[in-house]
Amino acid sequence: MGPTRIMAVRHGESQANLAHAEAGDRPLVYERGDHEVSLTGLGLLQARAFGRMLAGLPAHEAPEVVWCSPYLRALETWRTAQETWGGGPLPVTVDERLRDQESGAFAPYNLAAIGERFPGEVARMRAEGPYAYRPPGGESLGDVVVRLKDFLAGLREQADGRRVLIVAHDSVVLGLRHVVAGRDDADLADVLRFAPVLNASVSVWRAAGGGFEVVAFNDVTHLDPA
Repeated sequence: MGPTRIMAVRHGESQANLAHAEAGDRPLVYERGDHEVSLTGLGLLQARAFGRMLAGLPAHEAPEVVWCSPYLRALETWRTAQETWGGGPLPVTVDERLRDQESGAFAPYNLAAIGERFPGEVARMRAEGPYAYRPPGGESLGDVVVRLKDFLAGLREQADGRRVLIVAHDSVVLGLRHVVAGRDDADLADVLRFAPVLNASVSVWRAAGGGFEVVAFNDVTHLDPA
């Protein structure tokens, strides 16, 4: 039981991604709420490239149903991709469990700004590791995995025999790699070797032998190198 194919795409480049990249090692305070961050012009181009990739898929690989993060940048990625694809409207479910990893009190800050304001927390982050560290009021990657396990358990019935597209975030795609593989949570740190998950990258799993096997992960060959 369950989906025959799972495709997961990270949203295109967002305004926050761009602001963090431009800040580099300089402290950054980005005030816009995580749920309302929109795509950049490049992010829209990436979403269109993903739509063209969907248009080029054979019928037996094209998604039949869509689950999407409630965050604006993910919704914009899917709407833009679907317009480019032109494959007809698909059933879309917006699911809170596919939201990005919550940063809590640190949401407005990059690492340099956190170091200025909360030096003790940076030391704790380094000691605990990025997969286990939970910022004040936020989530660890392990917390994301817990909600993804619940999401995938429901998907077994809701998308039985169907091809699923998930439009979400880097932490969600990393978490999916761990959960879909059925790995023990003691091995969760190992998934970080597959980071970073790139903007508009595509990851695919297909049903095989009662589980899933990876077809592609973090693939950006559909994007224009320019």
